[in-house]
Amino acid sequence: MPRGRYSLHDPHDHTPLAEEHFHCAPGPSGWRYVSQLTTPAGEHSGSVDLTLDELGRPLRLELHAGGWQVRGAALDGVTWVRTDPAGAHATEGNVRAHAFTGTSPAFLIATTRLLRLTPSDSANRVRLVALTDPVLAPRTVDQSWALVNRQTHATDNGPLAVDAYEVTALDTGERHVVHIAGDVVLAAPGIELEDLDSPPSTFA
Repeated sequence: MPRGRYSLHDPHDHTPLAEEHFHCAPGPSGWRYVSQLTTPAGEHSGSVDLTLDELGRPLRLELHAGGWQVRGAALDGVTWVRTDPAGAHATEGNVRAHAFTGTSPAFLIATTRLLRLTPSDSANRVRLVALTDPVLAPRTVDQSWALVNRQTHATDNGPLAVDAYEVTALDTGERHVVHIAGDVVLAAPGIELEDLDSPPSTFA
């Protein structure tokens, strides 16, 4: 069960945004990721709890940020309930999308589990519902993903396969590269892996 810490920053000016302390592991249902977020000053700022089924679909999602809460799952596409900070109003949403995405590195892992690309494979259109800080407002985005490179590195714990994905935002054409090993993001725009106390889990 990998445990570690990501630092999150603005991908454009590198302003520190948060630290995300996480643990994750494959399980009977698929894969689960749990994390707590803190501000650069060390104050609690949110949490992520995501469970995927064996096909990579979101069985259960619970996000907290800025007093807002979102609970969601794969149901007729993806369905969610978003609650305001006062808890007085709740709004429901449903989109014919494949999965959720957001600020947390968990969503990058979740998308790779859903797509299961092999080297030189690509997914031309992936529709996702983005729930991003600070208020978790839902926004539908379309992306394409391609697994452009896979390299195996020797480590003290045995070979480690690192996948490089090219992700393209279909509305703007902006591209970036995400490096993932097992169920851990090694590097992505706005994300750096700072600490990891055990090797990434591998998926069958």
